[in-house]
Amino acid sequence: MFEIGNSLREARLRQGLDFPQAEQATKVRAKYLRALEDEHFEQLPAQPYVKGFLRTYAEYLGLDGQLYVDEYNSRYVTGEDEPPAHVRRAPSRDHRRFESNMLVFALAAIAVVTALVVVAWRVGSTRERDTVIPNLGQPATQVERAKPKVRARTPKRPQHVAAPKTAKLVMTAVYGDTWVEVRRGSASGEQLFEGTLEQGETQAFERRALWLNVGRPQNLRLRLNGKLRRLPGGDSVAATITARGISPRPAAP
Repeated sequence: MFEIGNSLREARLRQGLDFPQAEQATKVRAKYLRALEDEHFEQLPAQPYVKGFLRTYAEYLGLDGQLYVDEYNSRYVTGEDEPPAHVRRAPSRDHRRFESNMLVFALAAIAVVTALVVVAWRVGSTRERDTVIPNLGQPATQVERAKPKVRARTPKRPQHVAAPKTAKLVMTAVYGDTWVEVRRGSASGEQLFEGTLEQGETQAFERRALWLNVGRPQNLRLRLNGKLRRLPGGDSVAATITARGISPRPAAP
């Protein structure tokens, strides 16, 4: 024979457990656990519950639950023993430690499998990138812009401007009155004009060749085919005029 209550109390204290911890693990109210340690079995609901709580509490503390039930039966149960109540047993400390280890192992296995899947996926992605055919160029949707064709400029051939065949002569008395005689071709040719050009007055002629006799040529301004020309200085001067230019001649007597 042994003392049920003291044995339970010593086992609990030896493991550093308190009633709240034991209640949470065994699902048996703390006041009933305290009643078991004090052997106040009359405070428990009924005899079947006493046996169930006693077995559960003893096994939770790592003791032989059936041994404590047998001790209780030998000391407190009289007559035919009632069938024990079906009370859910709390798992022993060793059993709970085993379940905890299994949970840790399962979590570790899941982590390893997840890591392997991630590594395999990354390797597969790398291989797919490596097998891409290089030098595919730009997508077909991008149409290469046609370079504008630069037309070679053909150098323009210089146009030969035909030299004027006639002499277009414009005479203007700019700086004073001027006496002028104009003939066709030469001094013996047809007379076209003879007289005094007053200042600001203009005369114009157009022939293949002209003969000009001028008094006070410094007062006269000439334009031959649009270009400004000058006569030699002096009291009088004679000149033959063609499209090529002015050629001074001896003045007529």
